[in-house]
Amino acid sequence: MGRAFEFRKARKMKRWSAMSKAFTRIGKDIVMAVKEGGPDPDSNSRLRAVIQNAKSVNMPKDNIERAIKRASDKSQGDYKEVLFEGYAPHGIAVLVETATDNNTRTVANVRSYFNKCDGSLGTSGSVVFMFDHTCNFRVNAEGLDPEELELEFIDYGAEEVFVDDDGILIYAPFESFGAIQAELENKGIEILSSGFERIPQVTKPLSPEQAVDVEKLLEKLEEDDDVQNVYHTMEESQED
Repeated sequence: MGRAFEFRKARKMKRWSAMSKAFTRIGKDIVMAVKEGGPDPDSNSRLRAVIQNAKSVNMPKDNIERAIKRASDKSQGDYKEVLFEGYAPHGIAVLVETATDNNTRTVANVRSYFNKCDGSLGTSGSVVFMFDHTCNFRVNAEGLDPEELELEFIDYGAEEVFVDDDGILIYAPFESFGAIQAELENKGIEILSSGFERIPQVTKPLSPEQAVDVEKLLEKLEEDDDVQNVYHTMEESQED
């Protein structure tokens, strides 16, 4: 299996996938999607993708509809996506994806987490090159052959296709998202969820004591409401 498979396996049970955090992330994603392309999912492919993700974490339909309605209100502020880069202790590179309506607050908070945990917030471009920016789709495996699916979607950018307990996963470069989404829809293949991830090109093993130092920073970042995702180069356990 490739790096995407190992990455997904290692992160599958991570804390940031908790239900409450997922709902917060999706709520912001809905706002950004509606502001960008309007409230009709039939004509807004980004919103369609977010709604699929909402359903995959069992977000109630009423919650989704209310979020779309709120996002359509002109008085609703927009969220700006901001990427932070830095280092945790022991030379571990960290990328922090945020969606914020108050950049001053978010910058101050993220900087404080790095400082309090003996890390350092870097400048733009300081660590992002250490990660591959990918897109992914989870589709219903029923009636599908993963090998045939991979062959069909290579021309659309698919680099890795594999099966897990939740369906068939398709990984591709970030820029292939639109083409793959459109072709899956054209073929009538049910998309269960989709998204973007940053996969470290190289990971670094740490001792248990060193890993605790890094985890302190990751926990503070993941608990912040403005933080959508945290990625790092620490080698993770692949035990569920």
